[in-house]
Amino acid sequence: MEMCVERMDLESPGEVEEEIPVVICAAAGRMGAAVAAISSIYSNTEANVLFYIIGLKTTIPHIRKWIENSKLKEIKFKIVEFNPMVLKGKIRQDASRPELLQPLNFVRFYLPLLIQKHEKVIYLDDDVIVQGDIQELYDTKLAPGHAAAFSDDCDLPSTHEMVRSVGMQNTYMGFLDYRKQAIRDLGISPSTCSFNPGVIVANMTEWKHQRITKQLEKWMQRNVEENLYSSTLGGGVATSPMLIVFHGKYSSINPMWHIRHLGWSPDARYSEQFLQEAKLLHWNGRYKPWDYPSVHTDLWENWFIPDPSGKFKLTRPDS
Repeated sequence: MEMCVERMDLESPGEVEEEIPVVICAAAGRMGAAVAAISSIYSNTEANVLFYIIGLKTTIPHIRKWIENSKLKEIKFKIVEFNPMVLKGKIRQDASRPELLQPLNFVRFYLPLLIQKHEKVIYLDDDVIVQGDIQELYDTKLAPGHAAAFSDDCDLPSTHEMVRSVGMQNTYMGFLDYRKQAIRDLGISPSTCSFNPGVIVANMTEWKHQRITKQLEKWMQRNVEENLYSSTLGGGVATSPMLIVFHGKYSSINPMWHIRHLGWSPDARYSEQFLQEAKLLHWNGRYKPWDYPSVHTDLWENWFIPDPSGKFKLTRPDS
């Protein structure tokens, strides 16, 4: 009889495993990034994760082969093609860091168009690895009326020392050009804390209801016409419109779920102990862990799975 009760418990409605959709882009030239990110998530959770892998037409066959011919063949995934034509006329050509203008950088603006049937979605940049259980991030509470949750740039004391040492931007002033009237008219104080949209927990119902995609596109177009963003800035192209649209209207992600700036400098390092405790590591900045020089590459390489086709190779000092 007891066995029967136990089995009924397992079948109870609360136990039906919810699917956790995780969106990651697979970009040409850095496809190993998406592979390491996916591998780290899959290895550290029992949850029912569905990976949405977003690519351009030309790169999709490569990532599909990589997954199907490696130990990632067990994951549940959908490959979705992003059509860069949606960006036509919305991006200002910025010579300083052309990689930030890659069409896939803007996938996060179009989540509801790429992902159907899910209420809640996780979006991750490709240059992250996850050391915690992704279920925890998925369980982030979004306040009523909020379409997304992000991690604030002022919320992590142990990173502050590092932020100061490498001159990181952590306020709106670093992303928006306050000399422009359109920016001043927003009435947002330049010293407002920015957030990093490399890790997003989003509510698709709210997103559609508030027409977030349309609002983001409007600010992309205005930037093309009026050059509103601070061009000196690293991730300004995709971050700035989000800072405007989500100002005062987003929930918070637990800071341990977005330990970032690992790619900001080739020699600024965090303490090993701190990194052990981090749930998610993000190598935002120029110094990527699949390239050289970069820091804390061992933590990243742990999850990397070599390309069976041999096309993607890690850059190492001895290679």
